Amino acid sequence: MTYSYRIVHHSRKLQNIATILRQEHATSIRWFSNSNHTFGHKYEETVGIHHHGYVPAERHSISMHAAYTTVSLSSLKRNESGMSAGKIRSSISTSLLNRGCNKHFSRGYSSGSGLPPHQEIGMPSLSPTMTEGNIARWLKKEGDKITPGEVLCEVETDKATVEMECMEEGYLAKIVKGDGSKEIKVGEVIAITVEEEDDMGKFKDYSPASDTKPAAKPEPAEPKVEVAQEPPSAPAPESEVSKPSSVPSGDRIFASPVARKIAEDNNVKLSSIKGTGPDGLIVKADIEDYLVSHGKEMPVGAHRTKDGTVPDLNYTDIPHTQIRKITASRLLFSKQTIPHYYLTVDTCVDKLMELRGQLNLLQESSGGKRISVNDLVIKAAALALRKVPQCNSSWTEDYIRQFHNVNVNVAVQTDNGLYVPVIRDADKKGLSKIAEEVKSLAGKAKQNSLKPEDYEGGTFTVSNLGGPFGVKQFCAIINPPQAGILAVGSAEKRVIPGAGPDQYKFASFMSVTLSCDHRVIDGAIGAEWLKAFKGYIENPESMLL
Repeated sequence: MTYSYRIVHHSRKLQNIATILRQEHATSIRWFSNSNHTFGHKYEETVGIHHHGYVPAERHSISMHAAYTTVSLSSLKRNESGMSAGKIRSSISTSLLNRGCNKHFSRGYSSGSGLPPHQEIGMPSLSPTMTEGNIARWLKKEGDKITPGEVLCEVETDKATVEMECMEEGYLAKIVKGDGSKEIKVGEVIAITVEEEDDMGKFKDYSPASDTKPAAKPEPAEPKVEVAQEPPSAPAPESEVSKPSSVPSGDRIFASPVARKIAEDNNVKLSSIKGTGPDGLIVKADIEDYLVSHGKEMPVGAHRTKDGTVPDLNYTDIPHTQIRKITASRLLFSKQTIPHYYLTVDTCVDKLMELRGQLNLLQESSGGKRISVNDLVIKAAALALRKVPQCNSSWTEDYIRQFHNVNVNVAVQTDNGLYVPVIRDADKKGLSKIAEEVKSLAGKAKQNSLKPEDYEGGTFTVSNLGGPFGVKQFCAIINPPQAGILAVGSAEKRVIPGAGPDQYKFASFMSVTLSCDHRVIDGAIGAEWLKAFKGYIENPESMLL
């Protein structure tokens, strides 16, 4: 099957290409027209090709054959320019490479269906970890004129809701993915724009070729497993033997392992089922269809008791939010690949609480934000990182990267999941400024309105479950690629020995646990950092120097 490739160079001046091919040798013609022509190399760039244009795509490796899409002679018009085929190939590859920076636009061209020039707007990658996103709402509607810098829509990424701006002037001809569209892959087409207002009507029933999905197939091909036919417990009645068998010829029954397991769990004989898989293979769908037809369908997750009855289960399936999915994948990666170890100390916070009370009196009189214990913890952690910079680092395969900026992420729990906005240069900011930023970022997180710059670039994380929830002590999972996270517990009053015999006094202690990446932070270094942190907490005046 031959394909048609349209050459893009920001104009419509290239026409009548057929003349070019006639001026070349037969080898050049074969190079363009042979759809089976391939190269042995891999094109390690983020460029993908559509049948009507080109579009950057988040792919790690595509073949050179995909980059140099073949040209069908029947679809080319005549051209008087006389450009050689070699120059055409060069300009095509240069154009593709130069367009690699465009993250979510691809330009389409008039095809046999008569569509005018247009652009496909794809789902952009708005954060380093984003693989799919949701459309919160469109701020432009079909038929609206758009100019560069205007906001087209709001996109829910894996971490926040971000505004997506228009890149070129034109008209919004078609919205492919409407308000509330979920789980749209990065690069998948969400809208069509055109340059001329009169062209909008031609895209009323337009459906991007990249969105067409292959027809549903039965169960994915599984290894064929030869299963010996189960011997009957008693001789089968003659009436049963005389029935035509739906099993492939021979004495063996072919079924996938999944299908056989479901059949065994529900006491279904494989010989009574006709396979719809390759060569009559019995697959999972065949067993399920049989159970439905015989009224034996089992609820998902049901547990069969000894007497054969199935207890009723009441449950609610809560769909994953984007932030929960990405948090789950990152924490799983962290726990599986980072060698964690934990160090815990108790810190006396009597002086800290006294200083906090004094500072809040000044804040209230000046109209500033109240300072929380967590704000003081963030400041102490930042100063300890500056004092012990080995803990302000991350691991790579070739080196340990030690950061000169102390950017502290703060864990914030919301209804949508866990967010970690960042306080940049926390070691250089005053307590009043830290308190103001923490409250502002926490509010944005709860409204799902954080921007990438609000949570990216952290070098260390603080997670506090003590103050808000009263948790005494816990061990947090490291937030990769960082090398440490501090888990802060609640403060509690304890009885401690006094100055003399039989003398006792009360003091408040707060437990903190440092989770360390042992590849970066050795035990002695982690202990040194905790010693510095404890010094700032128990002598909080030193943080003000």
